[in-house]
Amino acid sequence: MTNTSTAAFDVALFGEAMLLLVADRPGPIENATAFHKRTAGAETNVAIGLARLGLKVGWASRLGTDSMGRALLAAMQGEGIDCSHVICDESQRTGFQFKGRVTDGSDPPVEYHRKGSAASHMGPADVDEAWLRTARHLHATGVFAAISDTSLQAAIKSMDVMRQAGRTISFDPNLRPTLWSSPETMRHWINELASRADWVLPGMEEGLILTGETTPEGVAHFYRQRGAKLVVVKLGAEGAYYDSDVAGTGRVEGFPVKEIIDTVGAGDGFAAGVVSALLEGKPVPEAVRRGAWIGARAVQVLGDTEGLPTRAQLAEAGL
Repeated sequence: MTNTSTAAFDVALFGEAMLLLVADRPGPIENATAFHKRTAGAETNVAIGLARLGLKVGWASRLGTDSMGRALLAAMQGEGIDCSHVICDESQRTGFQFKGRVTDGSDPPVEYHRKGSAASHMGPADVDEAWLRTARHLHATGVFAAISDTSLQAAIKSMDVMRQAGRTISFDPNLRPTLWSSPETMRHWINELASRADWVLPGMEEGLILTGETTPEGVAHFYRQRGAKLVVVKLGAEGAYYDSDVAGTGRVEGFPVKEIIDTVGAGDGFAAGVVSALLEGKPVPEAVRRGAWIGARAVQVLGDTEGLPTRAQLAEAGL
């Protein structure tokens, strides 16, 4: 673990932020007459989750100077996240998405408008190596890698820089098949990125697609063989399975949920819980339990980040 006294940040992240417009009523998105404005983005969800728990977080990205970009930048700064490496370019536009409402606990319909967005123009030159090395840890996801060929190269470079610097890296596959040219290309690059990480956090359905394994034990073994020191396989309501260098294997039960409002963002909340706890030196089972608790909170709210707890709420829950 990197000496925290010399680190400017606990965690650095690269990724796209999008304005999220959530429909005011269930049913097809086109039938909605009003939308609630929120933030969205796998990496920014994790960044917000970590910042609310008191970690020092740095986020690198690109935004347009349009109203959506200004709103997103203000929201991230309002969470206490360092945005000094967010470039605001007046010649580019900010991505956004619509999200429908559901009442049966299923995944809501989502419609993306991100092709050609400012963040998709990021490349290896956007990886400030000196800045990145001031972080103790890098959290990466498969989403940033998927939005363009150049962002994929930036993702690879950021992970390689941190590996060479001896920092820890976590990776959430966070599959977005529609962003990749083919399932085969997606599997290749996601598994390439996972092989660069210390902690790999796939969901069971993702694991089946990426590895062909049909059990959490098989998925974990796949990535452990490829160098991961810890693999946590998310099992939804059933909790999670872990396989670790230091803690062996085990399962953590899921937390009860009164009503599922929106499943989007649950995996990001899970990641924030696991990563924050491990960086605090918590044992693996405790880290996975924190992740499961935050993931359960995330599915009970409308947006991606409303369920992410503060440090005080975490303490109140004894986690």
